[in-house]
Parts: sequence; structure tokens; C-alpha cells
Amino acid sequence: MAHSVELLPDPDAQRRVRALWDALAAADLPSQASVLSESNRPHITLVAARTVGDTADDALRELASARLPVPVMLGAPVVFGGRTATVALAVVPTADLLATHAAVVETSAVAVDDMVEHCTPGRWTAHVTVARRVPFDLLGAVMRVVVDHRIDDEIHLAGLRRWDSDARSVTDLT
Repeated sequence: MAHSVELLPDPDAQRRVRALWDALAAADLPSQASVLSESNRPHITLVAARTVGDTADDALRELASARLPVPVMLGAPVVFGGRTATVALAVVPTADLLATHAAVVETSAVAVDDMVEHCTPGRWTAHVTVARRVPFDLLGAVMRVVVDHRIDDEIHLAGLRRWDSDARSVTDLT
């Protein structure tokens, strides 16, 4: 399983992303709204690795206190492929966001070769997932809903958490 450190949008931005999730669900399409886990909420993964221990939690709390909130723009929908598609909203990278990513990677003390490749510095793809396991024959319908409910103004990333997939627990770092 993968552990992670994630940025969380402020409550207003979370509400807007959840409205998009709900619009997909209302159209009977794949949506993050169908994930019933208590920890399911809009987020941007900064670090994902086989394990992210709690040894850096205090340092990550200090970092969050110093760096957050970070304003960002959500961009166009993006599609990640595999046997099915994952649809997400791209996060437009800013110098502040990239610096926050680099600082979290360094502070979390996870070896880069232990990280999931798309989270490593220089390869990180910042995004907010809206639908996973989308069959390719439904991709057009999902994209229409996402475009119709786009979020095209600034949001603020105001929280930081650590997800332990083995224990199925969340540690708030803000």
C-alpha cells in the first residue's frame, strides 16, 4: 500500500470540488463521491511512497504553519490511463506550490527512489482527482460533466495531512 502526505483545499474549495463529484454521481458516472471512506476528501498528493512514517510529523507541522495557505488555480481536466482512466483537475504549478512540494519531500525524509514516480521532484503532477476507474467508453461523458462544472478561479490550499494506508488513519498536520 502507499502512504502519503497531502495538501487539503480550504472548506470553500472542498465544497466546490465535492459539487463536481456530486454532479458526476447524479449523472450516474464514476465519481469520487462514491468512495465512502471517512478520509475521502479533495486533496493534492505531495508525497506517495511505500511508507511515510510519523517521525517527520512535527517538522511537517512547522512547515505547514509557515507555508500555508498556498493559492493555486485549478486547470483543465487531465486523464491518467491504465486499464481504466482516472480523471482529475490539473493544478497550475506556481513557484510557491513547487517550493512547498520540494520542502515537504525534503522534510518527510522519504528516499526519492522509494516514492511513487509521479510525486518525485521534477516529475510531480499536481492534481485533484474527480473520478477513478472510469471505463474508456464513459470518458467522454465524464469529461462533459467536468467541463460543465469547471472551477476556474483561485482556490487556497490550507491544510496538510499524512495518510497511513496500512492503519487506514489520517494525521492532521495543520
